[in-house]
Amino acid sequence: MNTILAIVEYPLLFPIVQAALLVTAGLIVAALVARTAFKVMLRYLGIHHSTLFKRLLYWLVLSLFLASALRQMGFSLGVLLGAAGVLSVAIGFASQTSASNLISGLFLVGEKPFELGDYIKVGETIGEVLSIDLLSVKLRTLDNLYVRIPNESLIKTEVTNLTRFPIRRFDMQVRVGYQEDIAKVREVLLSVADGNPLALDDPTPLILLNGFGESSLNIQFSVWAKRESYRDLRNSLYEDVKNGFDAAGIEFPLPNRTLHAGRGSAPFPVQTVPMTQPTESTPIPNENDTEKPH
Repeated sequence: MNTILAIVEYPLLFPIVQAALLVTAGLIVAALVARTAFKVMLRYLGIHHSTLFKRLLYWLVLSLFLASALRQMGFSLGVLLGAAGVLSVAIGFASQTSASNLISGLFLVGEKPFELGDYIKVGETIGEVLSIDLLSVKLRTLDNLYVRIPNESLIKTEVTNLTRFPIRRFDMQVRVGYQEDIAKVREVLLSVADGNPLALDDPTPLILLNGFGESSLNIQFSVWAKRESYRDLRNSLYEDVKNGFDAAGIEFPLPNRTLHAGRGSAPFPVQTVPMTQPTESTPIPNENDTEKPH
């Protein structure tokens, strides 16, 4: 009984209880305010800025409740702010990389090169943007791996947004032999694009002659597709071109090589001899025969 009375009469009991209630209320209020603000801001801003605004608002509201809780327990806010300032300077010198990532994150927020859900390419990494934080960007790769990229790296390197625009162009490199009719090749390629339901009619497919190779004429076959159908178009277009060339009698060339024995010499002659089937008068030697001719 005396212990209970001692606890009740403890001078800091009620301030601690009040501080705990303030922290609990702060967690609830901050979550509700941030969630409501996110729904409202989503109508006027993109999901990228709305998510960032939601997080900033959550920590701002929670910080106010935490400051009130500390004040209830008798802490002086002026002393805490002074200590926080000294601590922030020390942490700033100790973590210059984090400060650089933080500043780079602000530039990313302002520049807005990509949003949540976009597929981007950073170096050799391609993935979907899961979150854009002040220190890093999180990606999920095509093989379902989780990748964290610091914001400083995104500022310093080239970033390709693969889903920024509604349509994409697929460039297929095609090689045909020099003996093929270019007009016929062009006709087959255009018919392939016209017959593929994923290929767009506008912009129209493009056929470019890229130059003369060692044993082939190099052609670029460019077809446009919607960004969500790009991968399916790429996979189906190879099969369609192969089937179209086979039906039209157009062959894919093989590398040609000419051998010389030295300067000014003629190429080596090559003669093909057809294989002859063995007859009854020509016995087939058996490796198990041990009899030798006399």
